[in-house]
Amino acid sequence: MIKEYLKNHVLISDGAMGTYYSELTGNDASYCEFGNLNDKETIKKIHDEYINAGAKLIRTNTFSANTYDLGVSKDRLSDIINSGINIAKEATKNKSVFIGASIGPIKEDNIDESHDEILNEYKFIVDCFLVNGIDSFVFETFSNYNYLKEISEYIKSKNSDSFILTQFAVKPDGFTRDGLSVTKLVKEVKKIENIDAYGFNCGSGPSHMSEIIKKINIGNDIVSALPNAGFPEIIHERTIYPKNSKYFAKKVDEIKAMGVSIVGGCCGTNPKYIKQLASLIIENSKVVKTISTYEETAKEHEKKMKNTFKEKLDNNKFVVAIELSAPIDTDISKLITGAKICKENNIDLVTVPDSPMSKVRADSTIIASKIKREIGIEVMPHICCRDKNTNAIRSSLIGSHIEDIRNVLAITGDPISDASKVETKSVFNLNSFRLMELIDDMNVEFFKDDNILIGGALNLNVLNKEVEFNRMLKKIEKGAKFFITQPIYDDEAIEFLKKIKERTNVKILAGLLPVVTYRNAVFLNNELAGVTIPDKYVKMFSEDMSKEEAQEVGIKISVEIGRKLKGICDGLYFTTPFNRVSMLIEIIKQIKD
Repeated sequence: MIKEYLKNHVLISDGAMGTYYSELTGNDASYCEFGNLNDKETIKKIHDEYINAGAKLIRTNTFSANTYDLGVSKDRLSDIINSGINIAKEATKNKSVFIGASIGPIKEDNIDESHDEILNEYKFIVDCFLVNGIDSFVFETFSNYNYLKEISEYIKSKNSDSFILTQFAVKPDGFTRDGLSVTKLVKEVKKIENIDAYGFNCGSGPSHMSEIIKKINIGNDIVSALPNAGFPEIIHERTIYPKNSKYFAKKVDEIKAMGVSIVGGCCGTNPKYIKQLASLIIENSKVVKTISTYEETAKEHEKKMKNTFKEKLDNNKFVVAIELSAPIDTDISKLITGAKICKENNIDLVTVPDSPMSKVRADSTIIASKIKREIGIEVMPHICCRDKNTNAIRSSLIGSHIEDIRNVLAITGDPISDASKVETKSVFNLNSFRLMELIDDMNVEFFKDDNILIGGALNLNVLNKEVEFNRMLKKIEKGAKFFITQPIYDDEAIEFLKKIKERTNVKILAGLLPVVTYRNAVFLNNELAGVTIPDKYVKMFSEDMSKEEAQEVGIKISVEIGRKLKGICDGLYFTTPFNRVSMLIEIIKQIKD
């Protein structure tokens, strides 16, 4: 058992399979997992070389072995995993070497991928190992802790003696691809009782991983560190890592001295690296546990920014927010005029959407910053996940905080239209849940004691209302403190809002989008997803109405709905129709009368 071995030894793992396989074969275009079927000799050769170099733990050649990555059937996947296990068993026969089931993250390219589908895929993979007698599992290169609780419980239910190690890929800045910090990862994974050990692999070279390890208090935890050889460069379209085995071994040996129990290598490392490392580590040397001296980088702000919108919500005061669209060009005159009207009429919050319907508009955070700075009203940019990767979103949030923005609406964002997909690609590193988690984590790491208030979207017009309610609860779990709804027009949505407020005390701003003409009503009914305007309201308009007559009807409808909502929700959220801010002010006055 690995746990018994670790009581008196440092466990030396192997190095990289994928990059070393590419180095030996010159094949860096296909998954090395297929080698379990068509190149068994090379896979076994790699295992043998790592064992001869001093590795006491080898990981099966199954990191990307899932149907999503390999694009194979379940039967074919089972063959690949079973063959990988058999090759590892052959390599370790009659040797005191552990076999770890290497399981990588399953890519959720579809942001709406069913949670159960992914979980069942993990269970299928785990079962392939369990039926072959493998009792050590290495979940590696993960960027979040999704599924780990459920799958570790599943493993232990099948074999309570299994050893489970979970490793995260953390970039040199101390965050994963999903924007989670080392502090958050360790805190959450330590809550999962069925996980025996945690650590880090890939993402960083040995020097940066050393800094990452310093951020945690290891105590009696079993912690692993398997860094890359270093920082790679691209030469002739190939990823090349530095040849620095002596340096690597020295740095990893220093990491071991911090109290790390399991050491080895990831991308760019080969048997030479492990041999150098093994020669520096005395086999029976005990791990020295240390207490981290790392100092938090988040400092208490000299002056905490006042957030009047949050204060009103906290004090159960009714709030009013108005959404102003960013311009499609450089003309911001209408926007600024609208913001001034909001300020003059004591509106609590101005919000700026993030290129809705994937139509390009000025950056929401920059526009919100300008309004806050020049008009002096509380603002909230919408931030969606469509157009920026995690790094860009984090950069934008840090810049927004510097610009005194303390409210953000975190949304997934509308997809790129089919007509635009040829030249414009969606990013979607995150969805709304993960974005909220990222911001919540940054509140701890960067914005300590001066947090960004996180808002979420809530659609009351859906058919399956219980699913939407559960999505809302999940958003609260991820950090959402309040919600704004899609525009409300019918009594069914209002009843749903009542039920939500009866079941939770979360703050909700009910959405209102005034209809301004008959054509506008027909358009909204047919082309705006999630909106249904009852016939009784559509029939109040006629095609031959003047602009003024139609606007009066729109005001009447919004006032009627707004008065119904006022006693239920915590505030109203107005979307401005065609820059008619003055129309909204009139509606607000009549609702309050």
